[in-house]
Formats: sequence, C-alpha cells, structure tokens
Amino acid sequence: MNSVKKLSSRQVASFAANGYVRLDKVVPQQLNRRFIEAFTGQADEEIPAVPPGTSVLDAYPNETVLGEIVRLPKVRGAIESLVGPGSLVDHHFVHVLPPPKVYQERNRPQVSQHLHQDSTIDPRSSFDIQLFYYPHDVPREMGGTRFVPGTHLRIVSESAIARYQNVRGQEHIVCEAGTIFFMHHGIWHGGAVNHTDSYRYMYKLRLNPVVPQVKLWDTSDLKETADPTRPIFFVKSPHRAKTVQEILTRGQPWFENDTGRIEYIQRVHFWRRLLGDQSFDADYWVSRLECDPYLEVDGSEDLA
Repeated sequence: MNSVKKLSSRQVASFAANGYVRLDKVVPQQLNRRFIEAFTGQADEEIPAVPPGTSVLDAYPNETVLGEIVRLPKVRGAIESLVGPGSLVDHHFVHVLPPPKVYQERNRPQVSQHLHQDSTIDPRSSFDIQLFYYPHDVPREMGGTRFVPGTHLRIVSESAIARYQNVRGQEHIVCEAGTIFFMHHGIWHGGAVNHTDSYRYMYKLRLNPVVPQVKLWDTSDLKETADPTRPIFFVKSPHRAKTVQEILTRGQPWFENDTGRIEYIQRVHFWRRLLGDQSFDADYWVSRLECDPYLEVDGSEDLA
C-alpha cells in the first residue's frame, strides 16, 4: 500500500482562509496521458459511472487510472486531511472546453461560464471538497477555471453573483499537467474562455466526509505554527510570519476595509471546528464578541 502524505497545519490553515489547496504536478505524466487517452477513447472501465454515496476507494479500483490517481500519496493525503478516510463520491464529471473553431462550426457564441457557488442550499456545518484535476498544461489563454479566493465561507444565491464576470482578486488557473486543486465546495468559480486551438480538459470529483473533520491533517507542526494573542493596531515588533493566526487574518483584494473583518471571524469559527477547540482565536476577533457581561453562565440572556 502506498504511504499517505498528509497536509501540514499551514496548508490546512491556508485552505481555511482561502478555500483551496494547490498541489502542482502531483500526478505523473504517464497517468496524465493515460487519463486523456481513456477519456477521449471512451474507456468506461478507466472512468466508470459511479453511484452517489460510493466510498472513493471502492468507486475507483486500484488498476484504473482514477484509482491510481486517488491513491497517490499526496493526493490521498490531501483528501484524508480535509474530508477524512472513507469519504464518499458525490459526483464526478469531465469538463471539456472546445477551441473557438468548434463554436464557429456550430454557430454558437463562445462565452465564459457564469460565476457561481455550488450547493448554496447546503445547510451542513461540515464541508465537501472538489478536486479540480488538469491532465495537461493549462496556459492563461486556455481558459482555466477562474475562482475568487476566500469566498467559500460567504454563502450566496448563485443567481445573485452570476451577473459578475470579474471580481477584484479573482484568479485564473494556470498550471502544468498533473496539477490538482482541492477546493472547498463553497468557493465562487466559473469556466473561462478557451482561446487556443486545443481542447481543455478538467476532471472534477466531489467528495463528502463521513467522519468529523477535526484534526485530520498532520498536526505535528501545530505547536510551532501557533501564536499567542498578539497586539493589534499598535505594534512595535513585526508579527511572526506563517503562523496560523497570521494566515487566517490575511485579507483578500475584494475585502472591504471594515466589513472584510467579518471574514476573519468566519475563518476563526471555521478553524475552531477543524481544530476541535472553541477557545482558539486570532487577534481577538471572536473573543471580543464573546466578552458579553449580560450573558449568564448557562448562556441565556437576562436584560431585565
């Protein structure tokens, strides 16, 4: 059995803050070529139809190309770090973006996919991940998925953001073959326009957790990445870089000056769930809200 290479605390903190983890060239070239050949040759045994709710390792036998990919040490490690062992396949799909000539032949306009958030009706406190796997190089002009980092904790109606094509701070996926993005299911994203003469392929796999998502990653570095409550606003010495608290309080270009701090609070609550520790805080953002002298010991309010 292949070993499992789990994510570090800093990587998971980055996921909590930004909504994704990126593993570049994690899939070897021979598997990339095999995936493309399997899809374009319609090899059903390599990319099988999977009933929803099937365990990921049962869904993809080891001898299939997808079975080998999900069992790669870093891929399996990232999956288990975020949704745990035994995660279930929600669905999978190969997204194909044709070159301009195909649209011209079909007399259809070539437009970007609208910006959207998957599963906006999802009421759970747990989260799914979506693997975006690119089996070939994706240059900027090929229309790699565009996404807005840090939007995963801001639940919206899909139709409310569909009108926006460009949001400050959005990114377009540009990567080498074999790169996988592990996305929180709530991140805002959409396909871009392919301006090259080649087809663009992206395989998406959504996975559901079946265990509590608490300390699933490699926590051996957790103590060294922690920082005690630090002074804010008036600071004589620089903050320690790359601590969990520092990662969780990095802003995004789309944050407003003041209300963007709501995202810091959201991130702290998210990290508390991942850590299993309701006392965690970063820069006092949540603790100040919990410092309420009107709250009784039992948590009820008495304002009389």
